[in-house]
Amino acid sequence: MADEKLTPSIFSKSNYTWMLIGVVVIAIGMFVMAGGKSEDPNVFNKGEVYSFSRITVAPILILAGLVIEIYAIFKKPKA
Repeated sequence: MADEKLTPSIFSKSNYTWMLIGVVVIAIGMFVMAGGKSEDPNVFNKGEVYSFSRITVAPILILAGLVIEIYAIFKKPKA
């Protein structure tokens, strides 16, 4: 066991930093999309459910986070 060589990590510190940034952006997109609870459950508030931030901004943030994750995975560490 003591003679086993440690294999080098596939990712560098900058890869993990970019992955963390991507996860944070995805989480922000999910938080923006969530919510919209009405005071009265019998009333449907169309403006709250179909707001610009939920329909446009949140999906763009989630897709941007996924693009950042892909970039973080494929980024080559500096030699």
